[in-house]
Amino acid sequence: MGKEKFFWADYIADRIIKEKGNKKEYVCASGITPSGTIHIGNFREVITTDLVVRALKDRGKKVRFIYSWDDYDRFRKVPKNIKKEYEKYIGMPLSEIPSPFGDGSYAEHFEKEFENSLKKVGIEPEFIRQSIMNKKCKYAKLIKLAIEKREEIMEVLNKYRKEPLSKNWFPLTVYCEKCKKDSTKVLEANEYIVEYECECGYKGKVDFSKKGTVKAPWRVDWPLRWKYEKVDFEPGGIDHSTPGGSFTTGKEIVKKVFDYEAPMYQLYEWVRIKGGTEFSSSKGNVTTLNDVEEVYEPEVLRYLFVGTRPNKGFQISFDNDVIKIYEDFDALEKKYYDKKANAQEKRIYELSRLKVSKKKPARIGFRHLITIVQSGKMKELKGEVKQRAEKVKNWLEKYAGEDMKFEVQEKVKVKLNKKEKEALINLREVLKEKDYDEKELFNKFYEICKNVDISNKDFFEVAYRVIINKKKGPRLAGLILDIGKDKIIKLLNQIE
Repeated sequence: MGKEKFFWADYIADRIIKEKGNKKEYVCASGITPSGTIHIGNFREVITTDLVVRALKDRGKKVRFIYSWDDYDRFRKVPKNIKKEYEKYIGMPLSEIPSPFGDGSYAEHFEKEFENSLKKVGIEPEFIRQSIMNKKCKYAKLIKLAIEKREEIMEVLNKYRKEPLSKNWFPLTVYCEKCKKDSTKVLEANEYIVEYECECGYKGKVDFSKKGTVKAPWRVDWPLRWKYEKVDFEPGGIDHSTPGGSFTTGKEIVKKVFDYEAPMYQLYEWVRIKGGTEFSSSKGNVTTLNDVEEVYEPEVLRYLFVGTRPNKGFQISFDNDVIKIYEDFDALEKKYYDKKANAQEKRIYELSRLKVSKKKPARIGFRHLITIVQSGKMKELKGEVKQRAEKVKNWLEKYAGEDMKFEVQEKVKVKLNKKEKEALINLREVLKEKDYDEKELFNKFYEICKNVDISNKDFFEVAYRVIINKKKGPRLAGLILDIGKDKIIKLLNQIE
């Protein structure tokens, strides 16, 4: 494994083993609040964890990969794609709100959507729903400890606040037993008993060792769970990573209050869509993992993230860059199976694949498939090639520029001069002679131009206009062979 140490995920794995010791099992964590549609930017966190998990497993280590759904967090804001009437649920736990789409709870809808998308790219962590954990009072002992050491917590938090916390502050969020919202104020907390009052007028007492309506606020909850799950590694976005941010305070709180060393941490930068604005679930401005999967094969999608260090931002393209990305992946794959890849390239390829096969997969290039799909030959494809063709079809329908689209003509709709007619009749007769490969047919074009005394430019232009009703298109020889020479001959037979 020494030769791979410079690859970032391997470097992190080695640091975890060195700093956390040689453990029977390592815990790697990730998670998010399902406040709305989960966007592709959030995928960066989970794949960062997935790659470190794979690096640890490659070192023969046992790893528990957990993904926390923070669905016991409060509903803060109604996203643009959700009905405005949902404002009445603001302040309630996300897990307790009905789904606006009629399938379980609000949180469950977005959780299932993302979980299904993750499976397609080979990521299947152990999902933990914090609503269940809190309702089962799993963190009661640690919440009690946080109450006992609230002054130490306040000291940490106040270091990074403009205004210090109130002396009456408690490290607690209480959901009212009457209105179910967190519009509450803690009056007293002793042992497991919390006394509170709510803006709705309700006053009550709750034993949070028996009833799970009390949770820790985020800056306490995160380190509390590091302790509970014995987390060894967890990445975090740039918003959590700023000085004084939740990782800074979490690192101090977990040591001072819960007597545990913070996990190994990796900052990750934001991912954007080329030409798009910053993602925001609350504003309804999202591109989902499923959206990206419609165009990118699982392994090519993974390749985008594997090949870029987490602390470096990048853009995901839906324009003609898609073709280049597929070509780069295919070139890397060829190098891998030809045993010409260097150590880093080898590692990037292995971590991009869901499972590395002994034989090189049979593939057709994305650019070539653009012609095949539009030539009506997609039904003849099978297996992995057909799956890639589906991605090409989706891309053509949703994102491709007009320069990439064409339609094979059934009739000659173009007015031709004498020389153009002669050149195309020559092409027809050449196609009748024999079956050509692409290079042979390409060379024949120049023979036709010479025989008819037509410029190369004029010949290619008229051929494209007759065949696809455009002045230019995919490589002409390849286009003719992909469409099928019999179909082209039938079209050219209309020229007299």
